[in-house]
Parts: sequence; structure tokens; C-alpha cells
Amino acid sequence: MSRHPSGHPRRTASALAVLTATAVLTAALPALAAPAADAETTLNSAFARAATAYDVPRDLLAAVGYGETHLDDHDGAPSQANGYGVMHLASNPSTHSLERAAALTGAPVARLREDSAANILGGAAVLREHADALGLGRDDRRDVDAWYTAVARYGGAEGAAAELYADAVYAFLAEGIRVTTPDGESVTVPSRPVAPEKGALGAPGIAAASTDYPSALWVPAHANNFKVGRAAAIDKVVIHVTQGSYAGSISWFQNSTSQVSAHYVVRSSDGEITQTVREANTAYHAKSANASSVGIEHEGWVDDPSWFTDSMYRSSAALTASLCARYGIPKDRAHVIGHSEAPGNDHTDPGPNWNWTYYMQLVGGSTGGSSDVLSFTSYATLRSGSTGAQVKAVQQLLNDQGYGAGAVDGIFGSGTTSAVKAFQSARGLTADGVVGAKSWTALLSAGTTPTLSQGATGDPVKRLQRALTAALGSTVGIDGSFGPATLTAVRSYQTSRGLSVDGAVGPATWAALQAGR
Repeated sequence: MSRHPSGHPRRTASALAVLTATAVLTAALPALAAPAADAETTLNSAFARAATAYDVPRDLLAAVGYGETHLDDHDGAPSQANGYGVMHLASNPSTHSLERAAALTGAPVARLREDSAANILGGAAVLREHADALGLGRDDRRDVDAWYTAVARYGGAEGAAAELYADAVYAFLAEGIRVTTPDGESVTVPSRPVAPEKGALGAPGIAAASTDYPSALWVPAHANNFKVGRAAAIDKVVIHVTQGSYAGSISWFQNSTSQVSAHYVVRSSDGEITQTVREANTAYHAKSANASSVGIEHEGWVDDPSWFTDSMYRSSAALTASLCARYGIPKDRAHVIGHSEAPGNDHTDPGPNWNWTYYMQLVGGSTGGSSDVLSFTSYATLRSGSTGAQVKAVQQLLNDQGYGAGAVDGIFGSGTTSAVKAFQSARGLTADGVVGAKSWTALLSAGTTPTLSQGATGDPVKRLQRALTAALGSTVGIDGSFGPATLTAVRSYQTSRGLSVDGAVGPATWAALQAGR
């Protein structure tokens, strides 16, 4: 969490809500028979009822809620942006989705804050109002890809931050969601191919690359929210947790009234980094430590360890290691500190759930003992009765993508068979429950579809390399680096599938892989 140099708390800091001044929609929804929310309703039934009441796709609604809070209502406590509940209905100077939800549903504000079923109903109402303002008709509303701009408006941001917000929701739809809520309920959203209709938000170059750290995007904070130049040499890195979302934090730093910022923000799901203040300038993030430090915000909540993913740790640690190397900062806990350790502050982040031991191992170059359980030199045909590590990989992929295979125990039983058939049906494959080359290819490639070419690195490249290994039936080195061998494999795949042979992995190549071709 960030801190203005005056020491006043960031009372309305970011969460996936918003945080840029946007006009509140005034067009009323048509009269809808919204069911009364019931405090005993499960989240699954609440999403289903809200989706029906306001004609919002259930899985889209759940993906928005997951992106906002990981479906944790935090027992009615507000976020730093004064947002409440699973759907983060906010009431702050920039956003009034809480009050708007009350007007649309007729539910009291107090109930919307404290009752998850009412909160989800309110979120659906607000999302539907945005859709109506955009002119989405009944047929459009049944296509999740048509909701992209409405989702961006729900997030409350503008420009690059709005695109980052909506992209995250569609990434969850593409990858699938399988989460156990704090109350022990399992909520799933099956993975699917997505092609969102981005409109103006899809313009090339909406977020530029950082010049300080080329792996990051560049979305600048407002000039009011940082100081040009430095009054001291950089000698430390400060680790923060946003108490909200990635896109919401970036948006808040763009708000001219916030007077808070950080140099970098790291996304939970995949470790994507956005820079908002140049390293040569003083961000307002840690009070007395501002002048001598670089601040890194991490998407999530201090009390919920589910936000602190391996991708986040690795990406952030690589950034911290780069900062230490460039500024001569010792790689120790005296110089890589939490916000709670900066002198003169009253914050608690990153909190007890942040794994400092693992993080510092990564900063120092250690892998921390993490293993890759999805990569193999070849992928065998699996069916009921099969056992072993590759069955575990199939079970993990199915579970991660919202197709409940049950325990990841390496035993291909009836639960795994049913999950495989459900996945195959969703992908248009023969639903025989047998995981052959086509099903492996579709499973391994599922997720987001970034354009990749020679020189690219990271987890999306590893996902591509696994899928090519399955599709081609020959080993492609799975190292996360798009080098000459991967280029040859891509060209071979494109040739054999009748695709344009350019060696770049764009929408057409991803679509073929995700269809199991």
C-alpha cells in the first residue's frame, strides 16, 4: 500500500474498482424481476440468480468477482477504495457503484455491503446498466465476447488501465477458475477460447513498454502523484500489497487527487508488471523512505495468501534483482524491506502471508525448489486406468481450467474421465474420455493468446512449447525461451495445419492449438 509524503493514509487507494473520475450512468434499467437476496444463499446460486435476473452471463459475472476479490467478501470490511463485498461495490469520490446498485436493485446499502448474495445481485445490475448504455441487445448479451467494454467500465478506469482490467477478466475466462471460498464452497468457471470485442480499447500501443525495465509496461501516474527527481541515492526496495487490484492501483495512480503512487505494480495471475513512475523520480509510497527507494506494489490483500502466486514472486524478484544490480543495493533484508518496515509508517503490508524466505531466494537467483509438473519430452495417450505423473498433469490442467477432475492423485478414474469428456465437448473434440494428441494440445495451450515471436520469453512460451510437443509428437525444448528450435517447431506446425507460415504465434495459430488441431 502506498503512502503520500505527508503521512496521511491512502484512504481511497485502489481495488479493482475504479479510481478515475467517470460519470455515473443515469439511464435506468428496464423493470426486471430481481429476486430478493438471501443471506443463506451459496455463491454459486447467487451468481446463477443474479445472472438470470439481469441477463448477464454467469461465468462473466463470476470472473469479474474473482478478479475483484477472489470471491472473498472480507466479512463486510471495506477495501482501501471503500469497496465492499465479492463484487467490490465502491463508494468513494470517483466511483459510486454501491449507491448505483442500491438504486437499481432496491436493496439497502447496508445489505449490499454485508450480504454476498445481495452484493452479487448489485454487481450484476451495475454491469447490465453499462451494457445497456453501450447498446447491447439480447443476442449480444448472450455472447461473453461482446461484454468487453462494459466490463472495462465496471472497473472504472480509462485508457490503458481499463484495458488491463478487462483483459484480466477475459484471461480468467480463457484459463478457467476453480476456487474454494473462505466458507469452503467450490466455485468454478470452465476455460474457453475468447475473442473479446475491444473496440477503441484494442488500439495498438495503448500501453507502451517501459524504458527503465523493458519487461514492464509503461502507464504513467499523474504528475501530482510523484516528485520529479531524487533527494537521495536509491539504496533500498520497498515491497507493498495493494489491498485491491492491479488495474485499480494503476488507475488510482493516474487520479490527479490521489497523491500516491509506486514505481511498479505486479499482477497476481501471471506476474505482469506495469511501471507508473520513472526510477529517477520520487514516487509517494513509503513516507520517509520515498526519496531513497523504489516501491513495488503487488496485487492482492494482506490477509489472503491466494494472491501471492509463484508467477508474481518470480516476476517481482527478477525486477528486484535487476534494481539491486543496477543501483548496487545489497540483496538482503536490510535493503529489500516491507512497507511495514519503512521508518515512520503505520502500514502492515506485505503482512505475514508474504513468503520472504522464498522471495529472497529468488532475488538471489535460487529457484526455491519449485518444479515443473506439466513439461514432458512427449505426451502419452491416457485413458481410464492409466496412472502416473502425466495423469497428474492432466488432472491439474483440468482442475485449473474449471473442469473438476477431483484429487490430483495420478489415477485416471471415473472423475477424471468425466472431466476429460466435459473439456472435450467444450472444445468440439470427440468426447471419448481419452487424452490423446488432440486433447493434450488443447489442454496444454488453453489460456490467453499473446502474440509470440522469436526472442519472447516467459510462461506463455513454455505453454506454447508444451502444446507444440503434444501436437507434433516430437520434443520441443520447454525452457520458456522462443529461440531457433521453437521457431522451427512453430513453422512446422503452421505448415502441417495449413496456416500462414510466418513463425509468429498469433490468433490463428493459438486458435488451432486450442482447438486441438
